[in-house]
Amino acid sequence: MLICAATLVTIAMGIRQSFGLFLRPVELEIGVGREAFGLAIAVQNLILGLAQPLVGALADRHGAGRVAAAGGTFYALGLALAAGISGAFGLNLTLGVLVGFAMTGVTFVVAIGAAVRAVPPEKRGLAAGIVTAGGSVGQFLLVPVAQGLIGTFGWRGTLLIYAALAGTMVLLAIGIAGRPKLPEAGTAGSQSFGEALREAAGHSGFWLLNAGFFVCGFHVAFVGTHLPAFLVDKGLDPAVGARALALVGLFNILGSYVFGMSADRWRKKHVLAGIYLARAVVMTLFLAFPITSLSATLFACALGFLWLGTVPLTSGLVGQIFGVRYVSTLFGMVFLSHQLGSFFGAWGAGYAYATTGSYDLAWQISIAIAVLAALLHWPIRDAPVARLATE
Repeated sequence: MLICAATLVTIAMGIRQSFGLFLRPVELEIGVGREAFGLAIAVQNLILGLAQPLVGALADRHGAGRVAAAGGTFYALGLALAAGISGAFGLNLTLGVLVGFAMTGVTFVVAIGAAVRAVPPEKRGLAAGIVTAGGSVGQFLLVPVAQGLIGTFGWRGTLLIYAALAGTMVLLAIGIAGRPKLPEAGTAGSQSFGEALREAAGHSGFWLLNAGFFVCGFHVAFVGTHLPAFLVDKGLDPAVGARALALVGLFNILGSYVFGMSADRWRKKHVLAGIYLARAVVMTLFLAFPITSLSATLFACALGFLWLGTVPLTSGLVGQIFGVRYVSTLFGMVFLSHQLGSFFGAWGAGYAYATTGSYDLAWQISIAIAVLAALLHWPIRDAPVARLATE
């Protein structure tokens, strides 16, 4: 189950993280500008976030396998249709709506939910870290492949090839099939769905986690969508942007594993605060020096280590505070906040570029909210709720 969950995320996130490489070819061929392309990716992230609580609830009730199979089917369909677009509307409908909806079933919420239920409590952080690392393996492997395929087959042909790859996720879904085991009636774990939602809504830590994960989403979408174009604007070869995204994925394999282990050893909220503060420092240093191939490489390595280490820690905190019975549902709600941040990171950066002619404002906002996120995690009450403490 752990292998299949990680491989699902490898394919889904590997394809997703390559979309920034399509910005310039699409812009040049069909005249869709950066703001419009950024809006399509923003819509994708927004759909992913809005649908995630519902899809997480379906996985909690009916099992992750069925949900993942549906996600893989829609993913392949969205990419195949995107290969035939001729304007911004088609881009928003395919890469935006269809792919965004598809990703709800094959990314972190469903995959991590399946994985953490399959291991004992003391190993859940590591399991979440391994699944998260799968996304980075995909980014490291599939982003450079996308760059090569675009050069050989064009962006339309590359989307068709990746549509076929996405279809393999339907088979992988078999490996995470099975309904979650329900607790016996009358026990502390037999909490109803509505009770779980009310309990989370009344816990201040839940909302602080939402705020922090919003920042993570902003960073990931901004950098993943606009870093290649930003580097080209600075006079660097497009291959440097592809390599940077691949390095982000490579170093996040290590980061996800390290932070996954840390989730089982140290207070998760303190590690999360450290990650966000470190991001602010890394971005500040990157912009403080001339943008070169070397500085882009160093930035990608450093940011990559911090890239998705927030995922096992944040999902771990949700499970630690509220238990794992509805972990896909509750983490799905937190992930909605992440995707709202992604919407503004992808579209907002494009809008800032269209308005000001540069990405300076987007970088400044990224640094400021990173510091804010670090401060927000310290007051989180991370002890299990009283219901779990009595078990």
